[in-house]
Amino acid sequence: MFGKILIANRGEIACRVMRTAARMGVRTVAVYSEADAGARHVALADEALAIGPAAARESYLNIERILAATRRSGAEAIHPGYGFLSENPDFASACADAGIVFIGPPAAAIAAMGSKAHAKLLMDRAGVPVVPGYHGDDQSDAALKKEAARVGWPILIKASAGGGGKGMRVVRGADGFAAALESCRREARVAFDDDRVLLEKYLEQPRHVEVQVFRDRLGNAVHLFERDCSIQRRHQKVLEEAPAPGLSDTERAKMGGVAVAAANAIDYLGAGTVEFIRDTGGSFYFMEMNTRLQVEHPVTELVTGQDLVEWQLRVANGQPLPLTQQQLALNGHAIEVRLYAEDPERDFLPATGHLEHLRFPTDSTHIRVDSGVRAGDVITVYYDPLIAKLIVWGRNRDDAVRRLQNALADTQVAGLRTNIDLLASIAAHPEFRAGRVDTGFIERYREGLLTTDRAVDATALAIAALHLLTAREQRAVRDAQYSAEPGSPWHLTDGWRLNGERRELLRLRSRHGEHSIAIARGAGKYLLHFEAGTIAATARHDNAGDLIVSLDGRTVRATVVPHGAQITVLLSGAAHDFTHFDQLAASQEAGTAAGSLASPMPGRIVDIRVKPGDKVQRGDTLVIIEAMKMEHAVTAPAAGQVGTVHFQAGDMVNEGVELLVLDAE
Repeated sequence: MFGKILIANRGEIACRVMRTAARMGVRTVAVYSEADAGARHVALADEALAIGPAAARESYLNIERILAATRRSGAEAIHPGYGFLSENPDFASACADAGIVFIGPPAAAIAAMGSKAHAKLLMDRAGVPVVPGYHGDDQSDAALKKEAARVGWPILIKASAGGGGKGMRVVRGADGFAAALESCRREARVAFDDDRVLLEKYLEQPRHVEVQVFRDRLGNAVHLFERDCSIQRRHQKVLEEAPAPGLSDTERAKMGGVAVAAANAIDYLGAGTVEFIRDTGGSFYFMEMNTRLQVEHPVTELVTGQDLVEWQLRVANGQPLPLTQQQLALNGHAIEVRLYAEDPERDFLPATGHLEHLRFPTDSTHIRVDSGVRAGDVITVYYDPLIAKLIVWGRNRDDAVRRLQNALADTQVAGLRTNIDLLASIAAHPEFRAGRVDTGFIERYREGLLTTDRAVDATALAIAALHLLTAREQRAVRDAQYSAEPGSPWHLTDGWRLNGERRELLRLRSRHGEHSIAIARGAGKYLLHFEAGTIAATARHDNAGDLIVSLDGRTVRATVVPHGAQITVLLSGAAHDFTHFDQLAASQEAGTAAGSLASPMPGRIVDIRVKPGDKVQRGDTLVIIEAMKMEHAVTAPAAGQVGTVHFQAGDMVNEGVELLVLDAE
């Protein structure tokens, strides 16, 4: 076995590989950019080497710097993780030329599957069913539009070198084809440095089912069953499970056999995933093969009892597969959810900022948490906004769903927006619980899954108020202890007033608006007067620092995280953000000037579609911003004339900064 390996990646997957390597007695080398100098994967590695600036092109995507770090560290092999250089045939070739083992397939296999168009042609020749479409070399606008019409609308445009939903657009008619093609190409250039595309017939209500395969140098190949990855947003996976619900043993064996045949057809080596699209009639078609370990590999590990990273290391070291197909068996059901820093209510815009508070459920035989961050870390614009993967195992699917709900309720994040409410809503949805899933699930049930129009949680609001009151009392107690006159009645903290009951008005703001609570204090408790009624409340902190409150006799435990002017109440897996509204400063509130358009997120401007003096209509695209390899369009909220444009293509901008001025009609 290797004595030392370098991990050419960051975050969660780097930490994941290190865990297995440590168990096997293999030393690890981390690499890091300037933005990741204090990252968790750097701290966990046996040694770490800096490889360049924050931008991935100058660090994690720089082959020469990765190889130089490997030579300097003396590592014998490189594990590429997923993303970055993991499916780059030039990187695999460079490793071979340098005498370094690439823990993955040979460059020829990566190249064969790296072009999605070429991969489909290969699979078609091998007898693997493929989705009708166009995978040709003529990439002219006219040829692509003609082929799209031939295949038939709706059509799916996909980056030929793509993955992870990047460079992918659904087009339902000829009118929208040109704009979608341009956007797809631009996003593909940013993510893969390759703007070639392919076309596929877009199947309505399909399921995304993929098969994990492994092959060794001796030609032995197995599949480790399938995963269902149908719950997606922006064509990117949000929830994965194994085995796929509703798949018969016959279908499972057939799909697994086709996947193994695909691996044999290209003389594959190591871990790979053959992805299929399955229609409502049960037919399945080859989509692509990912020539690396997948983000969702933990669900396969939990239902098979195998460590896929260990399998990777052994196969790369020349050893045979640990088990034969007959020795592999399914046990129970596993579900993984991806906890992202993003705002589902704003079309899943990525979020950035400090993780002020982070708490996960404890790892056990039923719960596993894979994460590359800690409390206090920063989610930046440079890399994927994944915070963690929560993976649960149950005896059956119902058991796994129940455990998932509990795990989400025990997860706490404060400091930035996340998709945890969406994940909890999916887990509780009756159609999901029944196993009726497809790639349009989130969009179809969007109104019920997202929380845009929901009222503020009354319990969370009360807890926020009680936090402010108890924090003030604690400060008063400390002040009294250090006072020159500790017996002075002015230092009492029990709310006593000479002329009777003390009352005050507390004002808080949330994303749902402003909230007023009238507070009275007496007889060892608070009386909280809301519009809907009055609550008698008490509050205290436990040894862990959580706030224990009694609301009309109902006891509730919550974690409250103050950060800056904001208060985050973490209650049963949900995060509720409030700001204490200072009435004296109300008139000085910062806001966006009338007629201005602000950036919805931090990122890089890739295109400005307008110039001063242009007339625009409501919905017209004005600016396109790229963050975390995804594009987001800033559109006109109303018809009007463009005034000053503050930036140009290539500029980096922060969230909330004014991009341009629009004089509305």
